[in-house]
Amino acid sequence: MPSNSRPATDDRVEALLAAMTLEEKLAQLGSVWPGASHGTDDEDGAVENVAPMQDVFAQQADFETATRHGIGHLTRPFGSKPVDPAQGAAALADLQRELVAKTRLGIPAIVHEECLTGFTTYRASVFPAPLAWAATFDPALVEQMAHAIGTGMRQVGVHQGLSPVLDVVRDYRWGRVEETLGEDPHVVGMMASAYVRGLESAGVVATLKHFAGYSASRAARNHAPVAMGRRELHDVILPPFEMAVREGGARSVMNSYNDIDGVPAGADESLLTGILRDDWGFEGTVVSDYWSIAFLATMHRVAASYGDAGALALRAGIDVELPDALCYREDLLDQVRSGAVDEKHVDRAVRRVLRQKAQLGLLDEDWAPEPAGTVDLDPPGNRDIARRLAERAVVLLDNPQGTLPLPANASIALVGPCADDPQAFFGCYSFPNHVLPRHPDLPLGIEAPSLLDALRAELPGARITSSHGCPIKDADRSGFADAAAAARAAQVCVAVVGDRSGLFGRGTSGEGCDAEDLTLPGVQDELVEQLLATGTPVVLLVVSGRPYALGRYVGRAAAIVQAFFPGEEGGPALAGVLSGRVVPSGKLPVQVPALPGGQPGTYLHPPLGGNTQGVSNLDPSPAFPFGHGLSYTTFAYDDLRLSADTVPVDGEITVSCTVTNTGPRGGEEVVQLYFDDPVAQLARPVAQLAGFARVALGARQRARVTFRLHTDRLAFTGVDLRRIVEPGRIDLAVGGSSRDTPLRGSFIITGSTRAVDRNRVLTTPVDVVHQF
Repeated sequence: MPSNSRPATDDRVEALLAAMTLEEKLAQLGSVWPGASHGTDDEDGAVENVAPMQDVFAQQADFETATRHGIGHLTRPFGSKPVDPAQGAAALADLQRELVAKTRLGIPAIVHEECLTGFTTYRASVFPAPLAWAATFDPALVEQMAHAIGTGMRQVGVHQGLSPVLDVVRDYRWGRVEETLGEDPHVVGMMASAYVRGLESAGVVATLKHFAGYSASRAARNHAPVAMGRRELHDVILPPFEMAVREGGARSVMNSYNDIDGVPAGADESLLTGILRDDWGFEGTVVSDYWSIAFLATMHRVAASYGDAGALALRAGIDVELPDALCYREDLLDQVRSGAVDEKHVDRAVRRVLRQKAQLGLLDEDWAPEPAGTVDLDPPGNRDIARRLAERAVVLLDNPQGTLPLPANASIALVGPCADDPQAFFGCYSFPNHVLPRHPDLPLGIEAPSLLDALRAELPGARITSSHGCPIKDADRSGFADAAAAARAAQVCVAVVGDRSGLFGRGTSGEGCDAEDLTLPGVQDELVEQLLATGTPVVLLVVSGRPYALGRYVGRAAAIVQAFFPGEEGGPALAGVLSGRVVPSGKLPVQVPALPGGQPGTYLHPPLGGNTQGVSNLDPSPAFPFGHGLSYTTFAYDDLRLSADTVPVDGEITVSCTVTNTGPRGGEEVVQLYFDDPVAQLARPVAQLAGFARVALGARQRARVTFRLHTDRLAFTGVDLRRIVEPGRIDLAVGGSSRDTPLRGSFIITGSTRAVDRNRVLTTPVDVVHQF
């Protein structure tokens, strides 16, 4: 990335701005989607959109007409249809040269693409889904992954990635849970900031989404309204975004589709300007989610026309309209000329866009399109990162009789709809599940062994049979008998159930694939019951994009394993866990419910949100709590020490303990620090994560883990809507999950209530010292 000084950059931006006509200014705030269509009909006549309402809004204008005054962005030239990477890079370079040659000012476009589970293009690596990254509790590895993704994108001429997703899970039924980093704001912020640093270090602009509140929609319906108080917004939803801006260095933010208490995010100046820029100091660009500005008129009905919608969004703080310019066009141009919209709002947005183009080198005199050539978007280094992520993300939920690992020479029935389907390992924004369904004649484009293939390679001495059992989604029970027969003939049955990710109802997880309840999709629960009835020990392996209700299987299944869409290396990673080659170390970033109804219910709840002991007939206690995850070894916690009994309201305390691997083999434990504020001016969560550390320990090895906890980390939004630290007692708990915390302590915060400013401490540093 060019290292232009800020004054020099500003000078160039101002010179360009002064030379621009109003038409050229508005063009910089727009985008064009060269590969878009009105949607492709599948065999059933359904429209195969890759963005919401693409069939309604997609533009058909030719490139020359759409860019006659220039353009701000080019939308997804690689991610709209299968494109050979080298040929795509050459075609994109031609588009950029045409844009420079045929426009008066010759300004190249920023090229953006999706990159949530890897660069969303043909033949690119498919990494685990974000919910799996969160299960690793390993920010450093996520940063490596994001750098690898960004490196491939820059290789072919892409400048901006529409990732990561920072929506905090509030209801597991929401289809986009798979895209999130879980239900804890601190984990979301830490993992997302790591992703941002990795992508930005490769010279690609990271885009935080969806700002804000999208995940808290009523009944977990995609694009539904959000009913949320300001305190929940400020204490749960916004902190990850603030961390990714301040700690990660993100240079772009995307607004969300939802409204909160009737105010659409895309028209909310207090959010897009007041909080984001005035409070947090953000200096990058705000881009619209696809067609979200038009939705101000058509879906929210707060604007009478596209031009009025554009005026609302521009004033609120949206700088660039994606994926096409519908609202930042002639109607808005007329409003600016008439004085209805002040041109200063246009100039403000154009400055931001041009400054970003300068940072990317697009305004340099010697700029040239990225060179095309031999490109490998799935190199061995990427696959190594994908493998390590997948292995560290697998969560062993239950193993009461030690059924896992499987014996090397066992007779195994591998049963279920996800047993021999590598696409069951991919999220909805992976190219194989996002775009390839529209091109059924093409292969995946990457190597991705199914679990069946991987387990046969992993355990060559085992006798492995396989049976489909039932589809993932449809109510077809015709395979039950064969599946049960395979289970009865084996020493152990591995039931592989879960999701197939897709878009807008075409899958069981993913954007627009919301769930009525948390029963396994289709008739998979019935299949599992048939297998349990055989008497053969059943290892339940769930490969999914959301947690499903598994309480009915606790104590009945021989073991339970959870994997959240583990990506292209998911088959070998899961086979390694089943064989014992890989010691499981993943921890739950979301709780696993006991019952399919009674949502929502994350671990971040005040006393009334938990088991109220008979006040209600519904018990919201999970089958497995947040942070839970077992291993093939065991860990012991002892010697909790606090550096002080009292801490001033603007002070810091160290919290340390010893963690010992008490088992016979090496493993990794995620040490978790929780706090509880038992008496406050508002009802506070009964447990909230303050910090975590992933610690690798050899057999019988121990380590001293020390957290540095600043009182800012205990702040909350008070009665008067100020973020404050209150004096009083704070209870601490340390352990391996939110429910398994053998170490307990407390300290007193002294002094007067303190308001926390924009410079507050957002992280909890941790030191790990191994003891031999």
